[in-house]
Amino acid sequence: MDGDRTTREVDREWHVPVMIRIGYGASETVRSPADAVGYLTRRWPMERGRHFENAKRKCVAALNRQIPSEVAREEFIAAAIESYVLA
Repeated sequence: MDGDRTTREVDREWHVPVMIRIGYGASETVRSPADAVGYLTRRWPMERGRHFENAKRKCVAALNRQIPSEVAREEFIAAAIESYVLA
């Protein structure tokens, strides 16, 4: 277990991580709704479409246990495809 992750974050990890690439850097692994919120709020490209806000909203809802974590994952993938960052 990663020392930087809280028990709550680890508990909400996705079954299959999502790989993204922002800019020209290496691919990065997004393992949970908490990771996804961090990318969406601090690192996401300026090109944002309708899936961007939905992904943020659903990832926060998953963190609050209002929806299944995997539902948030699917919307995060849609946002990544829309912004051309899915690796």
